[in-house]
Amino acid sequence: MIFQNGIKFYSMVEFWEYLPSEERLIVDHLRQIVLTTLPCSCKEKLTYNVPYYYGKKRICMIWPASVPWGGIKSGVLFGFCYGNKLKDVDAYLTHGTNKQVFYKIFNSITEIDQTALIDLLNEAVELDNKLR
Repeated sequence: MIFQNGIKFYSMVEFWEYLPSEERLIVDHLRQIVLTTLPCSCKEKLTYNVPYYYGKKRICMIWPASVPWGGIKSGVLFGFCYGNKLKDVDAYLTHGTNKQVFYKIFNSITEIDQTALIDLLNEAVELDNKLR
């Protein structure tokens, strides 16, 4: 089987160059929030052809619609890998059909609530620190 219709990124640069400009802006903004919020011990890695962020386990992901297999038709999905374990007191995240990954889809930068994302990222890091 050909991985994602023959698409395979070997670096963040290849991933970045592949994205349409509107998705690139959203991805860049979300990525900056993640990189400035997560501790420096966390790692960024391309997994399933999109950026995932790891501590002890997977913390979150950024999945643009233009990358196949994401299941979204437009925008950029920002997902928490253990979203089902987050409190999400403001009900900011969409629960969807996946029991574990909770997410938000953004179609423009103006839709991003940076404070809400930072709060959830900090909670996700606390959760990750408790995981084995």
